[in-house]
Amino acid sequence: MTDLATGPDGTVTADAVVVGGGMAGLTAAHALVEAGRRPVLLEAATDVGGLVVGGTVGGHEIDLGAEAFALRRPEVRALAESLGLAVELPAGGSWVYATGRAFPIPAESLLGIPADPTAEDVRAALSPDGVARAVQDASLERSVGADVEDLAGLVRARMGEEVLDRLVGPIAGGIHSADPADLAVDTVLPGLRAGLGRHGSLAAAVRAMRSAVPAGPAVATTSGGLFRLPRALAAAVTAGGGHVRTRATVTAVRPGYGWEVDVQAGDGGPRRICTDRLVVATDGRAAMNLLDGVLPGPLPTLPSGSAITHVTLAVRAPALDHAPRGAGLLVAPGPGPVRAKALTHASAKWPWLAAATTPGEHLLRLSYGRPGEPQAVPADVALASADAGQLLSAPIDEVLDAVVVNRSGALAPTTPAHRGAVADLQERAATLPGLAVTGAWVAGTGLGSTVPHGRAAGEAVARFTNFS
Repeated sequence: MTDLATGPDGTVTADAVVVGGGMAGLTAAHALVEAGRRPVLLEAATDVGGLVVGGTVGGHEIDLGAEAFALRRPEVRALAESLGLAVELPAGGSWVYATGRAFPIPAESLLGIPADPTAEDVRAALSPDGVARAVQDASLERSVGADVEDLAGLVRARMGEEVLDRLVGPIAGGIHSADPADLAVDTVLPGLRAGLGRHGSLAAAVRAMRSAVPAGPAVATTSGGLFRLPRALAAAVTAGGGHVRTRATVTAVRPGYGWEVDVQAGDGGPRRICTDRLVVATDGRAAMNLLDGVLPGPLPTLPSGSAITHVTLAVRAPALDHAPRGAGLLVAPGPGPVRAKALTHASAKWPWLAAATTPGEHLLRLSYGRPGEPQAVPADVALASADAGQLLSAPIDEVLDAVVVNRSGALAPTTPAHRGAVADLQERAATLPGLAVTGAWVAGTGLGSTVPHGRAAGEAVARFTNFS
């Protein structure tokens, strides 16, 4: 950072500062570089990427955090390709494990809500009574459930408890790591309630939304692992004249003649940076600490996220060569021998990883920690191996390697109340010149939300001239 202007007291002046090196912060910094700015990105951890992180298991460098992005919006794919990363689609569909049995996720559905309750793959998931109740959606008044803001309440009102328990609960809950009762419909499926009003039924609204996007898988990844995306972003920021500084914790931000940013680090870098342009892209609780006393009015009380444990196994299991459960399974909550909430058969799901492994060698990731469980599930290799055998209905002959990752409060529920509080906070932040706030807690879960939100934050701050 020797090219930055330094004052007599050691304070550095930067073109822009981004606090937080997760995907939102990296995207904001990249947008600033594209606008001709030279940002300094400060990340407290040892590496950038946040929940998009890689590691080595069984001799293969693979994703240990987020592994895919949704294709419902084009921004993430476009970003990856602009950075020279190849994008690939998953091979095989996903399944659900509920009431002691496994069945494929209905092909024509959104977060488990079927577009046609009479479809064969829906009938395979539900009991005859469950199908009959779901079919009633077509004859209900369109006003039924129209004013319900949470996903669970809407599905229950329109299609009944069984669709919620066997499909929407494990699928939406697995994707967003939250109870569907804590998910705002307008956030996780924007336009669905409006579609109900237009088309007269929930199934018809799902059909209309699905028809608006190309057929095929709903997610994709970058070849070689999604963890390559934050690395490529950081490299692009540096190549564009910006600075990426890890192990640098921001302890305070304050408005003055511009913004003053206090940094605590042991690398000999500047301890205070002044800038006209500031993006706060940390997790929610860190953002609240930094913005306390900066934003006018009270700050929202953020809900605690679920504790998550991922156990990634490299196994010897020739019985899995034909991928008996496709790309993996989402597990409905309930009594039974399985503690995991999801299993990803990574070496069957991603073509790049399938090509890197040999016959009989497989990479599996099991996820633990359901909404409402404040503490991490005490998952270990033995439990994960037993759950894998049960879910895949195939023996795990040998565990070759394993990595266990625990994350506390990683994903906060997207409740309607939280979304309202965040919208109010964003309005107040917009009144302060040169400031933008972004991150998953603001934008919503998933790269399809955080990447465009982070880019918009970077673009907004880049347009700001100065305080004079």
